[in-house]
Order: sequence, then structure tokens, then C-alpha cells
Amino acid sequence: MNVRMLSSQKEIYIKALEHKIKKCKRCSLAFTRRNPVVGEGNLDARIMFIGEAPGEQEDIQGKPFVGKSGQLLTKIIQAMGLSRDQVYIANILKCHPPGNRDPYPQEIENCLPYLFFQIEIINPEILVLLGRIAGIALFGPQFSITKMHGQILYFRGRKVIASFHPAYLLLNPKAKKLAWEDMKKVLTELNLPIPGKK
Repeated sequence: MNVRMLSSQKEIYIKALEHKIKKCKRCSLAFTRRNPVVGEGNLDARIMFIGEAPGEQEDIQGKPFVGKSGQLLTKIIQAMGLSRDQVYIANILKCHPPGNRDPYPQEIENCLPYLFFQIEIINPEILVLLGRIAGIALFGPQFSITKMHGQILYFRGRKVIASFHPAYLLLNPKAKKLAWEDMKKVLTELNLPIPGKK
């Protein structure tokens, strides 16, 4: 695929992907979900945030990160001097696991090709992984969010920075300082100004 696609071309690919995901029956989540949650945001985004799976509110609305975790993610993005319409937001899984349980390995394996295609379409300069599950999905079971957050990692030649999932930050507010340091590294890697820094 041509990585320098025009926005109009990206829209066509994303719509095709959405259609394919809506018809997907690779696992049992297809029969328990209300709406698949493909992703949302700027198709020319420099930053792509990747969470683990849609929650209940996301399942209802068909949009990523719209519940309490999503509200916090929006605040984090705004604190970075950006807005949600400047970034792209997706998840490893496209369907809500019942009871907000962790995704099963086979579910992740089934869904990853969709995510990889999204990454190719959006072609962001940096991926920001939110939480342990997203890190394990891309880097394997040896991934540790507590040890590897904030580090510059590479996935298929693309820069990656992992940080804590907003849901974790809601339960562990003290970790917000660490998460902000991670976001400052994201901004630094993109040569963007850090708000409040003179």
C-alpha cells in the first residue's frame, strides 16, 4: 500500500474496513456486541492512541473512549495542547468483551489484522499504547507497562510509546504524573511544544 495516501483515499479504505468489521464473525464477540467500535479521529493524525477494547458506553455509541476513561483521555489530549480531532483513537479489539473482562488471546489475534491495516492507513508518526493489554498485543507476553512505559519502542519500524490506560489512572491517580511524563515524551518526539514549559 502507498503510505502517502491522500485523505480521500484513506476515507475509502477506512469505510471498507468499517464494512468488513461490521460483518466480522471471527469470534463470539460478534454475537454479544451492540456496535463494533472501529476507531475515530483525524485520518492524517501524527499520533494514534491505541487502547485495549471498547467498554460498555463505547459498545452503545459505537465510538472509542467515550465513557469515564474516554473523558480522561480527552483531558490528557487537551493538556498536550491538542484536540481529539487532531489525533486518531482505536483499540486492539473492535468489539466489547462482556463484563469488561480482559480480551482473550484468540480475540486479540483475530482483531490485530484490522488494527494493523488501520495503522497503515493512518500512517501516524507515533503510536501511543494505552495500558498493559495493548502492549502485550504488539510486543508479546514479556511486555510490562510498569517497566516499559515512557520508553521509545519500535513496532514494524514505527515509533511507539506506551503509557497507562486512563481506566488505571482513574483508580490510581498518583500514576497521572508518570502518564504526563510519557505524554511529554510523545510531544518531544514530534517536536511539538510542551504546554506550560518555557
